[in-house]
Amino acid sequence: MPRPYVLLSAAVSLDGYLDDASPERLLLSNPEDFDRVDELRAGCDAILVGGNTLRRDNPRLLVNSPARRAEREAAGRPAYPLKVTLSASGRLSPELAFWHTGGAKVAYTTDAAAPGLRAALGGAADVVEAGERVALETVLDDLGERGIGRLMVEGGGSVHTQFLAAGLADELQLAVAPLLVGQAEAPRFLGPAAFPGGPTRRMRLLGARTVGDVVLLRYAPKESSHVR
Repeated sequence: MPRPYVLLSAAVSLDGYLDDASPERLLLSNPEDFDRVDELRAGCDAILVGGNTLRRDNPRLLVNSPARRAEREAAGRPAYPLKVTLSASGRLSPELAFWHTGGAKVAYTTDAAAPGLRAALGGAADVVEAGERVALETVLDDLGERGIGRLMVEGGGSVHTQFLAAGLADELQLAVAPLLVGQAEAPRFLGPAAFPGGPTRRMRLLGARTVGDVVLLRYAPKESSHVR
């Protein structure tokens, strides 16, 4: 089975942060951009987020618009995309909102951590062993076998870094907010990595537009990216 088309989506500050260092979530986007993201989610078959982001932000990852959910169902699709998470440690609380909202869920973890996570979740998600250290290639192969054609990756920074470093992202959408965070301890969009082609390789720009006071940038990280 073919692997899904992988779309990375993130909102960042002008200085490249996903959030600030405070306990409260920093809202980088505006209402128009939140609606854009909701539309993007509705057009995908699955949404992926890392375990660190689940623990930090406790997101629900839903399609919020009733009209968009109805359109999905009218097309013979589930109301909500499949929700996917990655966790090498397998230490994910069963109380997280992720497990109790929306439709089906899949959690990829290491072979060693899978039994513990499966027992902790008690059937709230399909827990899948993905190797000794959760190989992204294994994850994408499994999602392809599940019929996932379009995967939206919403972070966090470690997950975005892994996909880009492995050359597995087909499209990158960055919403750049007119804010400066400037806090060394705050989470950044990307961490250090050996990215394909090194620092001199330029990505292909697919488009740029304003969404309120946010600028949306779309790039093709792979030379042969087929944009959908």
